[in-house]
Amino acid sequence: MGRWQPDASGRLAQAAMELYAEQGFEATTVADIAERAGLTERTFFRYFADKREVLFGGSHLLQDTLIAGLRGTDPSAPPIEQVVTAVEAADQFFTDPGYSRQRQAIIAGHPDLRERELIKLASLGAAFADALRSRGVKEPTASLTAEAGVAVFKVAFERWIDETNTRGFADLVHDSFAELKSVTTAAG
Repeated sequence: MGRWQPDASGRLAQAAMELYAEQGFEATTVADIAERAGLTERTFFRYFADKREVLFGGSHLLQDTLIAGLRGTDPSAPPIEQVVTAVEAADQFFTDPGYSRQRQAIIAGHPDLRERELIKLASLGAAFADALRSRGVKEPTASLTAEAGVAVFKVAFERWIDETNTRGFADLVHDSFAELKSVTTAAG
């Protein structure tokens, strides 16, 4: 593959995932990834800050989409429904459970990657809370709702990547929210 071929970012991401699976995350270098993609290390760094970012590069786009989705909901709806509606919109990002399953396995195997994943989820929770506060939702409701929305997201995602799952992400978000409502109603 020559350097002039399109989708350098996609080629680098694919090469990285292949190498992480073949030789492990720790043993894979940026030079290995660039070589496998038929590109230079310099090109790699145009798209990714480091080899970890291959696994997290789309998280800002996901967060931006979710927050835009929340802002597009009816502000008079209960805050949790606003957040869950926004989370259901993440369905467009989750089209390949095999890729996501492989990504999660790599993350689960490395403490620093798990930490980075938790930081990204905390950032999403903070963004949800900020968006809710900007809509007039008071504290602690905004923060509790945001954290509940992140929990629904996490549970739905884990269910979606399960090898036995045949359902779409949005359906699993809906089910996870219904389960959360069931748990909180029973506790009350």
